[in-house]
Amino acid sequence: MSKSVSVIITDDLDGSENAQTVSFGLDGVAYEIDLAKKNRAKLEHALAPFIQAARRVPRGGRRRGSRSGGAPADRSAVRDWARSAGLQVSERGRISADVIRRYEAAH
Repeated sequence: MSKSVSVIITDDLDGSENAQTVSFGLDGVAYEIDLAKKNRAKLEHALAPFIQAARRVPRGGRRRGSRSGGAPADRSAVRDWARSAGLQVSERGRISADVIRRYEAAH
């Protein structure tokens, strides 16, 4: 015996059929909503002035750099400086944010 299953996506606002999933984000939170053409047009119209004035963000999210905004510090240079400054730092692995801040302040 075979079965046939139909999935009907309905608009999350008014229940109308033939909806499609729309993704958007605000304050770092991603949202999805199923909207039919009429409600999708309303959303696009409402967001249009904000989208036109906004900057696009790369798909991977916001870029992260060092706190100073420049290129990340060379980890071996940070370790060498920390040792010469009398700070404890491991040979491998993560360097504490405090040590990196001190290094950046000194350079």
